Amino acid sequence: MAYFPDIPKIAYEGSKSKNPFAFKHYNPNEVIEGKTMRDHMRFGAAYWHVMRNGLADPFGPGTAVMPWDDYSNSVDNAKKRADVFFEFLDKIDIGYYCFHDRDIAPELNDFAKSTQALKDVVAHLGGLQKATGKKLLWGTACLFSHPRYSQGAGTSPDARVFAYGAAQVKAAMDATHELGGEGYTFWGGREGYATLLNTDMKRELDHLAALLHMAVDYKKKIGFKGQFYIEPKPREPSTHQYDSDSAACLNFLRQYDLLGDFKLNIETNHATLAGHTMEHELTVALGADALGSIDANQGDTLLGWDTDQFPSDIYGTTKVMLKVLEMGGFTTGGLNFDAKRRRESHEPVDLFHAHIGGMDAFARGLKVAAAIRADGRIDDFVKNRYSSWDSGIGAEIEKGSLDLDQLTDYVLRNGEPVVASGRQELMENILNELL
Repeated sequence: MAYFPDIPKIAYEGSKSKNPFAFKHYNPNEVIEGKTMRDHMRFGAAYWHVMRNGLADPFGPGTAVMPWDDYSNSVDNAKKRADVFFEFLDKIDIGYYCFHDRDIAPELNDFAKSTQALKDVVAHLGGLQKATGKKLLWGTACLFSHPRYSQGAGTSPDARVFAYGAAQVKAAMDATHELGGEGYTFWGGREGYATLLNTDMKRELDHLAALLHMAVDYKKKIGFKGQFYIEPKPREPSTHQYDSDSAACLNFLRQYDLLGDFKLNIETNHATLAGHTMEHELTVALGADALGSIDANQGDTLLGWDTDQFPSDIYGTTKVMLKVLEMGGFTTGGLNFDAKRRRESHEPVDLFHAHIGGMDAFARGLKVAAAIRADGRIDDFVKNRYSSWDSGIGAEIEKGSLDLDQLTDYVLRNGEPVVASGRQELMENILNELL
């Protein structure tokens, strides 16, 4: 059965095309810096947004029209959603997907029944993957929606909730492993606090680290080769979430001896909520060799919550792709569209318009990023700006061979330094020129 009978398979037609069902910039076979666009991007679709997001907001119920869904909590309905999703992946030409366990299969308020339902749907997904060649980018467990997790999972004050969450992680890891997932993500949706008046932060962080160590051990036990990720987010729904930004995640991983087992899955909208730019968050992770994957979206600075909009800002996608190229490209990660249509864009066709726009925005960003690197003026300026560290006193400082007395002697001999301009406006002009 065709669920999108009036939608053609989306193809590249070039920037002059006016066809709303065509890519204007994303040409999957175009080679840039030695790799095709498809391989650079490794686009993924988020099951939870495409198939399960009803488009509710804090002031009203959902508006999404999903004619294939009977809204029952049955395994059969879950399998039908999977069929719809894979038809969508085929028509939009996206090769990867990501899921939460409770998005692909029902929560039945009984762990054994819920786990069996997950296994049944995973078997169905496996058949769809085999038939289509689509792949799982990463899986994760939904440890934030059910009321049992209202006070956290790995950081819950109730040890029984911790145990339930750990068992759910095990089942979700099994599902990800069975489907050949290239990664597994931990997102602490409620791993934080509403007030410190009733919170033992040190104990909660110790417990969260214990859960992650258990997951590392289980990963080795089952032979799962995928990459583990932690996804930063500062707040919402909690007042403060422990994985608040890239730096906080890295500090946590170092403190609990987990840095060798995890990289970061970084989301643009979460960077905004943390008071950072996405460029900042990626740079922090990249500096620690911990940039793994990216949730591709953008936020609205005029609204106070995580709006998960599809990326349309070419400056933003360009800066993201500059960091991806600097990293040498994705290995296990990719660009997962953790993004939803606007509440007003409620028809099934809007799923295609949204993803086409996001894919084209990143394709343009990739082309501009490659042009910036080929042009070389920005890289040359940055290199020259730090040239005093390449020899002489700077090289000696970096080697750790000088002390404060020796640096004082240097200053007395050489006097006041003359500082060169940072040329911010020139750098911005070059970016605009190449954009």
